[in-house]
Amino acid sequence: MAGANTQTFTTDNWSTDVLGSDKPVLVDFWAAWCSPCRMVAPIVDELADEYTGKIVIGKLNVDEHGAVASQYGIMSIPTLGIFKGGKMVDKIVGFRGKADLVKMLEAHA
Repeated sequence: MAGANTQTFTTDNWSTDVLGSDKPVLVDFWAAWCSPCRMVAPIVDELADEYTGKIVIGKLNVDEHGAVASQYGIMSIPTLGIFKGGKMVDKIVGFRGKADLVKMLEAHA
């Protein structure tokens, strides 16, 4: 459930690929059973293509990596969070259109 430029984040690569990234990282916290998650997925994939080299964009399955999600207080999905310098600096909870996500990305690019 990810595009060519959309990374898959896991418990194993979280520290290096998200917290250790020298670029801002957009993380889509999602689950396969979540309808709004499936609605936002193609938008996230589109943004991953458009922001390649500028912002790292990927997804973390909360069912498979719940410990990471709970560490950041993710209670509802989809939650899309921006990480910079190892910290979550912004987030959107629930389905939002591309314009809202672009606005958030541009604020942190």
